[in-house]
Amino acid sequence: MPPDSVPAELPLPDLHSNPPSVVALFLAFAKMSLSGFGGVLVFARRAIVDEHRWMTAEEFNETFALCHFLPGPNVVNLSLVFGSRFRGIVGGLAAFAGLVGPPMLLVTGLAAIYSHFGQVEALRRGLVGVSCAAIGLLASAVIRMMAPLLKKRDVLGFVVTAAVFAAIGLWRLPLPAVLLVAIPISLAVTYAKTRWTS
Repeated sequence: MPPDSVPAELPLPDLHSNPPSVVALFLAFAKMSLSGFGGVLVFARRAIVDEHRWMTAEEFNETFALCHFLPGPNVVNLSLVFGSRFRGIVGGLAAFAGLVGPPMLLVTGLAAIYSHFGQVEALRRGLVGVSCAAIGLLASAVIRMMAPLLKKRDVLGFVVTAAVFAAIGLWRLPLPAVLLVAIPISLAVTYAKTRWTS
């Protein structure tokens, strides 16, 4: 296989006739949450897209984009939207419980330990190292989520992405104001491309 070629994605299983069970949703999101040191997004994408093949990369990006515009933490929103998609409200609650429950118990225990040993210098240096690893995990998730844009060679998508990054990350503009401008532009660009290609 040439080095620049991209292997075709395996076909997704028919989830409409055999959706994941409520228990499977709970266990999958519990595993994500307990693996997700530095953030769950990386592990959520890996489990949903690569491991279980419950969504394509594009579907995951679209669902996660929707969750950005809902109030609350993005990955928590993703668990509710994703679980509800397959098992209704019960599935959403199961995915949410799996995502939030186990880490809450773990963090409560760690908080009790930290209250006694939090001033130890070695521990503080270790936490700095963990934050560096978290940044690396987030960067890897961003790169993998850009794969559908790379496959499509979506230049306009890259322009919008770069503009939003510059507005929020470099110029420090408020997120709501940037989204109020970026969302209509993104929708208009997507609509125009769809009309032009059809």
